[in-house]
Amino acid sequence: MALVEFTPQLRRFVDASSCQCEASTLREALDAAFAAQPRLRGYILDEQGHLRVNVAVFIDGRRARDPRGLSDPLRSDSRIHVLQALSGG
Repeated sequence: MALVEFTPQLRRFVDASSCQCEASTLREALDAAFAAQPRLRGYILDEQGHLRVNVAVFIDGRRARDPRGLSDPLRSDSRIHVLQALSGG
């Protein structure tokens, strides 16, 4: 099963527990995580269902290529890391 993991920064706002799921695309994996914790969706996706600009997703150590359609393919044992980009000045 694919494993979706979230950075600890998200835990300040919402339960961002890891999620194991059967998924063949990034969208399916994220949808499974959102089904378990619906409030998480608003922190990860914008109103059009695309990754927010301040969110980066890595699949098996490589950055996701389709932040809009979330169609990146997954293996059955893929590890997905969802990170919020940090900024400062």
